Amino acid sequence: MSSTKALLIEFVLLAVLSLFASSRFVIAFERVGARLSLSEAALGLVVALGADSPEIDSSITALVHHQRGVSVDVILGANIFNFAALLGLGAISAGRITLDGRVVVLSGLPALFVALTMLGLEHHGVGRWPAAGMLMGLLIPCSALLESPERVLRMLHLPSAMSSLLERTVRLEERDLANVISHKSGRTCDIYLASVMLIVVVGSSSVMERIASTVGDRNRWSNFVVGGVVLAGVASLPNAVAAIYLALHGRGAATLSTAMHSNVLNVMFGIIVPALFIGVGEQSRVGSDLALWYLAMTVVALSIAYLRRGLGRASGLIIVLVYLVFLFSMIHP
Repeated sequence: MSSTKALLIEFVLLAVLSLFASSRFVIAFERVGARLSLSEAALGLVVALGADSPEIDSSITALVHHQRGVSVDVILGANIFNFAALLGLGAISAGRITLDGRVVVLSGLPALFVALTMLGLEHHGVGRWPAAGMLMGLLIPCSALLESPERVLRMLHLPSAMSSLLERTVRLEERDLANVISHKSGRTCDIYLASVMLIVVVGSSSVMERIASTVGDRNRWSNFVVGGVVLAGVASLPNAVAAIYLALHGRGAATLSTAMHSNVLNVMFGIIVPALFIGVGEQSRVGSDLALWYLAMTVVALSIAYLRRGLGRASGLIIVLVYLVFLFSMIHP
């Protein structure tokens, strides 16, 4: 049996490998998306899913091993961490993230809906099948809107003023993404590279989850410390690095989109979809508290971003401080 020190060294090495593989996957998939002529917004959504694979895979691995507490802690812990790292640290690093109010609403409403659905699931108000149905009913139209806004808006027969507003908002987000997503057309080797890197991320994340659980058991760490702090923080590093890069280059819409899309995809593919096949498992007080904090952080971040038309250093500091209060309250209830 490996010593705790050896396991921790292996965990750190796997975390570095996962971060490297995630970055290579994103680059390769950007090129594949350019070859497939995907829109910037749709490509950003798919790339976000690839970048989220460490936390999603860690969550599924925990569910397979009947550790629902760790699974929920990983996803909701990662989502709450995303606000602090992607938006809070991003704003502090850049000085200011400028955001159009329409972009905040377009990215924020789906994220808020997902946070409310997760709260209902954890508080027994919503079952796993209704939750999956509601989120798929949200994700499919939103994905279609990002890929082809004109066609979708024509099908919806919305008032012309509302259709025009939605289309302009999507274009604003696409404009930001267009300046940071590679338009270099991919080759066949990029498809293979993306596939290999995704396998590396999934494999390393699975092993990291088992190491964290083993070390946690030996040291009597709570599920929250294992999943909501250690795994959530490490698994979210690829998104955090990407968001800070976007913020430093003045891409406010892309920064917000990365954070919101990441959170939506984490819940959908890290909790809801696996629950349909593996089961919800036993809900816990920690899971309920996490769901409440997740909703609160969503409301706080979006409210500040909308009211101030962006996030400055002071706003970013507030978000980081709220995250630290969250950590303290969960570790020392």
